[in-house]
Amino acid sequence: MTATRAIDQLRRIAFLLERGRAETHRVRAFRGAAKTLEDLPAAEFDRRIEDGTLTDLPGIGPVSAKVIGEAFAGATAGYLGRLEDEVAPLVEGGEALRQALRGDLHTHSDWSDGGSPIEEMAVTARDLGHDYIVLTDHSPRLKVANGLSIDRLRRQLDVVRDLNTKLAPFRILTGIEVDILEDGALDQDPDLLAELDVVVASVHSKLRMPAADMTPRMVAAIANPAVDVLGHCTGRLVTGGRGTRPESTFDAEVVFEACRRFGVAVEINARPERLDPPRRLLRLAVEGGCVFSIDTDAHAPGQLDWQPYGCTRAEECGVTADRVVNTLSAEELLAWTRSKA
Repeated sequence: MTATRAIDQLRRIAFLLERGRAETHRVRAFRGAAKTLEDLPAAEFDRRIEDGTLTDLPGIGPVSAKVIGEAFAGATAGYLGRLEDEVAPLVEGGEALRQALRGDLHTHSDWSDGGSPIEEMAVTARDLGHDYIVLTDHSPRLKVANGLSIDRLRRQLDVVRDLNTKLAPFRILTGIEVDILEDGALDQDPDLLAELDVVVASVHSKLRMPAADMTPRMVAAIANPAVDVLGHCTGRLVTGGRGTRPESTFDAEVVFEACRRFGVAVEINARPERLDPPRRLLRLAVEGGCVFSIDTDAHAPGQLDWQPYGCTRAEECGVTADRVVNTLSAEELLAWTRSKA
């Protein structure tokens, strides 16, 4: 029981650091310590607490050892207490939209380039008040993100099926963030895409392609009946460890009209380094009659609490809850995605 309390506090610290956009190495220190404790036999945990030898274990340093010791004593660790005292709304505005959201349609796990197991992402989303998340790990050609081959994706579907039995009534919906290839084709087997609950299609390569080529590339993907959401449409980066990146250029009116015509949601990507689409394009999509999804594109549990960044921008640009598909229940969402197949 005492180890469980320590693990919970270490994970909560990691969550709050992720939410606050702390450096990755700080987050990993606490997640690594939690994993070490998780794998430690109870008798050894008790012995190392008594001997003061926790720091001899891989992944446990002086700071995490102090957290563990305070949790073992039945207290809230001082480090955690200080972080909890600093918790505040990430942004102002968008509260009503955030309350209306039932899930998150764009999330990643350690099966591709995320940092945490599927179950930890799901439990965190549940604890944040969601009814469901869509698991959208990357497709095969994005090798830098450990994209999923057909075989690995099929194995993931089995894992999700088992987790849904365990976590019910919370649901993990099956999905993928599939690359839009240079010719507008999708980077995964069509039959397998048809089996998934939600497909997010995004451009990750040749981002500086001329607008005359990028526009038909995006429209071809949007017109594919497998696609449900157009992910981070400009591909821009406005801040963060990867630096900045300009927007891809395309005829936005044509692309958003294709989204409206084919019933594809325009993603309002809430990652602080993306905030995509920019406000002028988001307003254009609103005027064009599009529907939307407000997603975190989370790669770690604490990032699942980033939806307010998207909700605020959505509210500023006139997006109403009835045009946001992840205000739907899981069954309503699935009825929407299946209606386009």
